[in-house]
Amino acid sequence: MACAGLGHRLAACLLNVSEARRKDIVDTVARAALYDQQGRRREGTAVLNIFNDHDYNRSVITIAAAIDKIGGAVLSACVKACELIDMRQHSGVHPCMGAVDLVPIYPLGESVGLEECGQEARGVAASLTERIPGTSVFHFGFADLPQRRGLVQRRKELGWFQQNPELSAIKADVGAAPGRRYGLTGVGAGPYVMNCNVTIDTRDLAVGHQVAAALRSTSPGGLPGVQVMALPHEGAVEIACNVESLEGRSEGREDWPSYDIRGQTYCYPPASLIAARVAQLAAQHGVATLGTALVGFTPQECRGLAERALRQGVAEFWREQREVHM
Repeated sequence: MACAGLGHRLAACLLNVSEARRKDIVDTVARAALYDQQGRRREGTAVLNIFNDHDYNRSVITIAAAIDKIGGAVLSACVKACELIDMRQHSGVHPCMGAVDLVPIYPLGESVGLEECGQEARGVAASLTERIPGTSVFHFGFADLPQRRGLVQRRKELGWFQQNPELSAIKADVGAAPGRRYGLTGVGAGPYVMNCNVTIDTRDLAVGHQVAAALRSTSPGGLPGVQVMALPHEGAVEIACNVESLEGRSEGREDWPSYDIRGQTYCYPPASLIAARVAQLAAQHGVATLGTALVGFTPQECRGLAERALRQGVAEFWREQREVHM
């Protein structure tokens, strides 16, 4: 059971693995975060959600634990994923490089620092490459010292967005030269990143690219903190958004949801605003939207559910949850 005040020291990892079509494998990876090799429960750890996408062939597993336990739980899940997922047999429309593609660690409690999460992330990277020879890792965010380069920058540098990236040309930060069996894994830390996907009613990917380009934060009139891809998805086009938390508040963000990390306020554009902006941009091309999905939770929801799961001692909390749709 959780002790009083545990919520102040919580962290989460939204573990991205390159498998969704074999849900038994994904569930096995999730359970590896919760139980050791002898089947004993890791106290103070819960899996809050598993989001599977068949077309992407990608799953996001939300692992929550106290900051001093998160690294061990995430490492065990990563090891199991590498044992079970072979990138030589992978296919899917979502860009990816690794069997374990992304390992971001975020603070949930206000007394957990970004540097602490970065330290845990670096520990996971080092231990993974030791436990599974042949694995390769790049760092991002607060695990990337001293530069603290963001995930998008690191992915661009490494060719992650390319259709067929040349692994042999990539120099990993930790571990072996990337190979086809395990690929390349990104491990890092930072303020919480929410995933929000909006489906538009067209098969024309060119329209999707135009909507994505106008929406992303680097474009004039784009939404701050929003990184975007347009991908074919279930007979339509999905505008897939990574929604970053932004430090501080400014004009135009007064009503955005917010939370604190070590006394510093962070905020992010709400899913309703992203959906409305996508609808507006798509309408300029005569296209309607079909729906919006959160891949997991907002930062506040994640913390609240983590506290509930740990307080009640429910490790496999995802079995009680449904995907969050808006």
